[in-house]
Amino acid sequence: MLAQNVPGESVKGVLLDVNRLTEERLDELLNKFLKDFKEGWLDKEGWPVYQSAYIVSKAAMNAYTSILAKKCPRFMINCVSPGFVMTDMNCNVGLLTVAEGAESCVRVALLPHGGPSALYFSRNQVTTF
Repeated sequence: MLAQNVPGESVKGVLLDVNRLTEERLDELLNKFLKDFKEGWLDKEGWPVYQSAYIVSKAAMNAYTSILAKKCPRFMINCVSPGFVMTDMNCNVGLLTVAEGAESCVRVALLPHGGPSALYFSRNQVTTF
């Protein structure tokens, strides 16, 4: 899930500012999300209202990928979205089989040593966070 799916500009700004993003800034943002969720302020504070925990957790995971890639440059650390896969979570209405969704994940996992890092793959295409 991309940070672009988060409606609030200030929230989106933190997630997309990969040059200044740290674990501490990400933790602060997620703690703010939890507080706003508990207080019922999601819409007012610029968080997604529908499937908010899912969207925010995926955007945070993608942001954390950038943090880890900077901290561990000897490792290739990337995110992969397998696409809309038929799973129990979506009552099996996805467009791809589990095998088709796994294909892109396996492809990224098997990239050769020295390959790309800190990227977001949507199926087989590199895209922005």
